[in-house]
Amino acid sequence: MLQALLIFVLQIIYVPVLTIRTILLVKNQTRSAAGVGLLEGVIYIVSLGIVFQDLSNWMNIVAYVIGFSAGLLLGGYIENKLAIGYITYQVSLLDRCNELVDELRHSGFGVTVFEGEGINSVRYRLDIVAKRSREKELLEIINQIAPKAFMSSYEIRSFKGGYLTKAMKKRALMKKKDHAS
Repeated sequence: MLQALLIFVLQIIYVPVLTIRTILLVKNQTRSAAGVGLLEGVIYIVSLGIVFQDLSNWMNIVAYVIGFSAGLLLGGYIENKLAIGYITYQVSLLDRCNELVDELRHSGFGVTVFEGEGINSVRYRLDIVAKRSREKELLEIINQIAPKAFMSSYEIRSFKGGYLTKAMKKRALMKKKDHAS
């Protein structure tokens, strides 16, 4: 029984670690992923080693499977809380909506406005890049000012240049100055 409990706990730790490692790889953070992968490997070997010691012990196998499933739930929750990386929203509007553009920029979001041809009239598209950790804040602003806007989003693997890069460099310099004083 103690072995089954240990296997369950190891799986609850293992699967979120696996989830985080995979996300780090997708986000092109290979060094961090390699470090997390070390921990993942140790947990994997220990847990499977206990299961393979006695394949007739069905409690160990059930604990492994249920722990894996519970670990998936926990891993998804942790991933949402960490919100690693960046996201781009494309927001389509019937009018330019300067109020929305101004509020987004005032809130620190990088916004690019495009004018395009819709089927019946001119349309406006906002491209907005944000940290995933600020996605909820971004959506609240958009929904408050332009509730009928059409939105689509996708995660960014990497980017170069633009407002966001300049803002990040500026913040990094300010942090260095604060630590130096």
